[in-house]
Amino acid sequence: MSAETGTNFDEMLNADGSVRPAYAEFRQWFDSQDKGWLRRQDAEAERFFRRIGITFNVYGDDAAEERLIPFDMIPRIITAREWRKLTRGIEQRVRALNAFLQDLYHRQEIIRSGRLPIEALRNNEAFLSQMIGFTPPGGVYTHIVGIDLVRTGPDDFMVLEDNARTPSGVSYMLENRETMMAMFPELFTKIPVRPVSDYPRRLARSLQACAPPAFKGEGGSRPVVAVLTPGIFNSAYFEHAFLADQMGAELVEGNDLRVVDGRVCMRTTTGYKAIDVIYRRVDDDYLDPLSFNPNSQLGIAGIFDVYRSGGITIANAPGTGIADDKAIYSYMPEIVQFYTGEKPILQNVPTWRCSEADSLGYVLDNLADLVVKEVHGSGGYGMLIGPTSSKKEIADFEVKLRAKPSNYIAQPTLSLSTVPIFQKEGLAPRHVDLRPFVLVSPDGIDITPGGLTRVALKKGSLVVNSSQGGGTKDSWVLDE
Repeated sequence: MSAETGTNFDEMLNADGSVRPAYAEFRQWFDSQDKGWLRRQDAEAERFFRRIGITFNVYGDDAAEERLIPFDMIPRIITAREWRKLTRGIEQRVRALNAFLQDLYHRQEIIRSGRLPIEALRNNEAFLSQMIGFTPPGGVYTHIVGIDLVRTGPDDFMVLEDNARTPSGVSYMLENRETMMAMFPELFTKIPVRPVSDYPRRLARSLQACAPPAFKGEGGSRPVVAVLTPGIFNSAYFEHAFLADQMGAELVEGNDLRVVDGRVCMRTTTGYKAIDVIYRRVDDDYLDPLSFNPNSQLGIAGIFDVYRSGGITIANAPGTGIADDKAIYSYMPEIVQFYTGEKPILQNVPTWRCSEADSLGYVLDNLADLVVKEVHGSGGYGMLIGPTSSKKEIADFEVKLRAKPSNYIAQPTLSLSTVPIFQKEGLAPRHVDLRPFVLVSPDGIDITPGGLTRVALKKGSLVVNSSQGGGTKDSWVLDE
């Protein structure tokens, strides 16, 4: 395996081919293993994932097929020192995001100050006017956050995206670790890896802490938590069911719920039972047909009125999608400094807002060298990766960009770090990102050590999304 791919930072190997300290113990173990046995273990991991049904649906495919998410058994390893810096930066950013949302739906001081233009909100479909003047229980908007990080050097981690609406992927983080521990138990006795298996318990505790004050400990019992799913045809249904099961929470769909005497209640064999906290995996527009999309069959009629009256907590809060907007992302350095009074610990990727004439001109002149994304896009869809696109693809995208420039931002093509993946012929470097998961409650901010590492399995590819051919791997944070 080569140490560098062009100018990319290799997380396992130094430029001279020597092994970096983070990977030293693992590489020593790996080199001592029978390669035939490792190949059999690799095949066993795939059978394991297929057996327990770790799949996702691909929207837009004619066959609407279910796919197995590829799993690579070589862990991505982060040192304790690196993780300490990351957690400080992540916590700072999440604090700023919550303060930003509180401000946007109240006094909008950041707009009054001139740090954020009013145009960023005007006609922005992710900004919910229905949330203006309302504060969620405990003042928490983003109960579960996923911060997408990329690495470009030894100490250079940058934020690629903020996921403050309904971040997904935590079930894969947990199953990746369980699979690794089942296949290679001796590794976890040799190498001090921080655990992630208690995430569901921590999630349940964090959500319960966010229950409306009037219903905390009502009748001496714990607040009732339910996971609201759109149903079995949703691409992330496996995760919804998995988390509900692991938390000991109810998994419900909209038709299982109704408003009874000012509370949101779920149907049971003994009648309707009140819920205190809903961890919703349904988009804002489909949450309540009385307040949002009247044709929605996925939500609960009247839930938003109950929410505004203090009768239930919805996690994450409606309207948090404005923080996922990629145009808003471009202002995050200013947002962090405005609300924390500190310089950002984690930097943004340089970003051009195509809504601005000068930026649009630059982007149009350099499309072949840039990555262009929709401001509300996700999953790797609706984007252009200039260096890997054909002239026709660039020309077609230019038409869309000129037609609606405010719908796009552009970023440079980064030299993403690489980590090794397992192949029959040996180890090979591939590009990765990292999504740590953050829990927020009135009790504080809780960051799970590690997160979901997504890997671009195709040689040279920068797209890590599973829907675009990417896979996942276990993320290890070494203990002190």
